[in-house]
Amino acid sequence: MTTLRENHAAATFERTLNSIAMLSRTMENHELLGVAPAAADDVLEHFERATYGNRTYLHLTDTRHGIERGTVLFGETVVRGFPKISRTLVLDPGISQFFDGPFVVEEKLNGYNVRIARLDGEVLAFTRSGYVCPFTTHTVSERLDLDPFFDDHPESMLCGEMIGPESPYTDYDYPAVDSLDVSIFDVRHRRTGNPLLVDRRRRLCDAYGFPQATSFGVFDPQTAVPELRRIVEELGAEDREGVVMKSLDGRRQLKYTTSAANQGSLAYAFAVPFDYGPDFLFPRIMREAFQSVEFGESDAAARDRARSLGEAILLPAIGAIREVREEGATGEEHTVRGSPDAIDALFAHLDRMKLRTTIRRDETVDGERVVTFLKHSAATTDSVKSYLAGQTFDA
Repeated sequence: MTTLRENHAAATFERTLNSIAMLSRTMENHELLGVAPAAADDVLEHFERATYGNRTYLHLTDTRHGIERGTVLFGETVVRGFPKISRTLVLDPGISQFFDGPFVVEEKLNGYNVRIARLDGEVLAFTRSGYVCPFTTHTVSERLDLDPFFDDHPESMLCGEMIGPESPYTDYDYPAVDSLDVSIFDVRHRRTGNPLLVDRRRRLCDAYGFPQATSFGVFDPQTAVPELRRIVEELGAEDREGVVMKSLDGRRQLKYTTSAANQGSLAYAFAVPFDYGPDFLFPRIMREAFQSVEFGESDAAARDRARSLGEAILLPAIGAIREVREEGATGEEHTVRGSPDAIDALFAHLDRMKLRTTIRRDETVDGERVVTFLKHSAATTDSVKSYLAGQTFDA
């Protein structure tokens, strides 16, 4: 028998589709998305359906006609995706070629990207790909006092990084973070995606008590390289991610990562080696090669870099093969902490995402549920099993 909730969800989805169909027949369509009229229908065709509770929404799976991946449609309400940030392989002359005036340097944090918006009175947290994550929604609402901000700025969205050891998606450990925190690095208009001026954004976040990524100050592109190199080297020595450089209006952004980040991401990927292909490996090796040359490393230092790079690739892969051989499966292990309802909502969300998980430890600490789980890697597990059984490797 169909439940009232199912009827409501179906009706909501039908209204969403009807709304889009209506928009596609009017000039309002391209105005809503901010694209040329001829492009609007093509963009809409690439939105996919998702649900959150009894609400149905659409999210864009890939960038189309300048509309960012992760853009969300709740009926006629748009939440723009976060734009892809350009990367430079060299600070000199990469910085001076990218910026034609002063720019701000902030720390690039190692976590997962989230956009926070209030829709129909409800605060929601969207992942980079445009899904509402119920666990992240619960966490940001606990960590931040959001209603005063959205009361004053209802058309804005907060863009931040979820960081800390108790994360369902990443595993980088910040010493100052015990569980999972959010750090804001941008404030944008929800519909257009236009950013606030960097200085305005920092003052605004300070006023509402929102944590922010560290700012290293304002730099001139013609003289910034020596100081930027020092900052990158210090961040690398602390195993930090890198920097994001931003024009004062926030519209142009450029990133540069440390050697620790490059090798850390390779180690993360090769713990599930058949989930990531050559397109993941090659760019990170090139980042290391260009950085070694630009930083003027000696032959001995370059060999040390090469050795640690090789270990970052090979040792996790060896560990994955051994784990499959001995335990029958491998994947990514995560620990999360929250209320019982928040944890249940997270695993329901992962199930909807077709991700298989196995709970390894489940306990209650200070009234919160703390769960360690394995997020299975079917691609790596199945491939390793096949090759261990003697299947030929045609690569």
